[in-house]
Amino acid sequence: MPTIARRRYAVVGAGARARMYVEALASTHADTGEVVAWCDPNPTRMSFHDQTLRRAGLPAPARYPPERFAELLDEARPDAVIVTSPDATHHHYAVAALRAGRDVVVEKPLTTTETGARAIADTASTSDGRLLVTFNYRYSPRNGELRRLIAGGAIGEVTSVHFEWVLDTVHGADYFRRWHRDKANSGGLLVHKASHHFDLVNWWLDDIPETVFALGSLRFYGAGNAARRGLGPRPERSTGWPGAAADPFALDLAADDTLRRLYLEAEPDDGYLRDRDVFAPGITIEDNLSVLVAYRSGATLTYSLNAHSPWEGYRVALNGTAGRLELDVVERGHVLPAGAAGMVGRPAVDPSVSPDHPESATPTNSRPAGAHLRLQHHWSLAQDLPIPDGDGPHGGGDSLLLNDIFHPTPAPDPLRHRAGLLDGLRSSGIGIAANHSLDTGQPVRLAESGIPLTAI
Repeated sequence: MPTIARRRYAVVGAGARARMYVEALASTHADTGEVVAWCDPNPTRMSFHDQTLRRAGLPAPARYPPERFAELLDEARPDAVIVTSPDATHHHYAVAALRAGRDVVVEKPLTTTETGARAIADTASTSDGRLLVTFNYRYSPRNGELRRLIAGGAIGEVTSVHFEWVLDTVHGADYFRRWHRDKANSGGLLVHKASHHFDLVNWWLDDIPETVFALGSLRFYGAGNAARRGLGPRPERSTGWPGAAADPFALDLAADDTLRRLYLEAEPDDGYLRDRDVFAPGITIEDNLSVLVAYRSGATLTYSLNAHSPWEGYRVALNGTAGRLELDVVERGHVLPAGAAGMVGRPAVDPSVSPDHPESATPTNSRPAGAHLRLQHHWSLAQDLPIPDGDGPHGGGDSLLLNDIFHPTPAPDPLRHRAGLLDGLRSSGIGIAANHSLDTGQPVRLAESGIPLTAI
């Protein structure tokens, strides 16, 4: 058998999101790739990932601060750059890597602004490098089955989509503790979180968004809402607060080994607080959002996002000229106070990661975790359809995504799971336009934004 040359990867951003890629290159994909460089301002977090590689018998990569990224490209000579830094910085690294002819693997969202989108698109049009956006929810078998049915004409021509996503008070609250709480960093949930969801609809319909209108506000989290609901004084952060154990919105970094090593022990390096109080001042993102999108085909999307639900999951209904498809997904059926049966209020590792497994014990009257897919044609009874099994995070999507990223010969992709530049531009474009609509109160035509939505 010929020896497969291992690809060289640089990882930009050494926070929790990098773990999926680093652990894959230290285990299941160590034969096809290696990490040769970190780029991050925080040495403690780079040391955390060094330990993952060393446990696998691999050397620690070279280290570069963000201002020396150009030197990283020249000296470490990566074949590809994996970008897991804060959202507002994605375009800086993507543009520099593409300009140097390197491949780019970028976490969603691709970018948070029109300026970033145009810079990436302009550079990609003349680069030999390829860009992949890691939309892992595409790879979830339940979402793939929905695309297969739509593409096969199961409901004829799609005329409208209703899509509701609810984040619970574990996962949803976490966006209001960390850097995402500042819209300048994340683009808000319309860009950071909803780009996942907008991409799913774009992919399901195989269509191009054209017009966006949005409404939304901060209704639950934040200091003003806490005061209106009569909540008493709260600390700036949770860790070390005597009342943390009894507060379902507190996150004690010292209580979890990973969070302690990755964030609490890294604070002296840069002062970043991972456990800000969700009712503290300074939050500039929304927690309730509604978006209307018109597509080129004439189909419309009505979308809603709530970040303080008592359960977590999503519901999507697609109406077509021949019938209707419905997908209901419960990822976590409830959140109970710490110590109650079946669920604790503050999960252990990284509450930013969406749950995908049923609770170990389901109390009476809880929503059972799982997915249900239903098809109903006109003048027919509804049919409950089987859903292929998926195991692991994001509905079983992460492992399949990693195979596409790191395997030298990816499997055939008839459903087009692999997301490229245009997919990233279209999904981020909806979120960026929706933010403009929030600011102006007016609908936004994507063609006027300057973000390329068709051939680059």
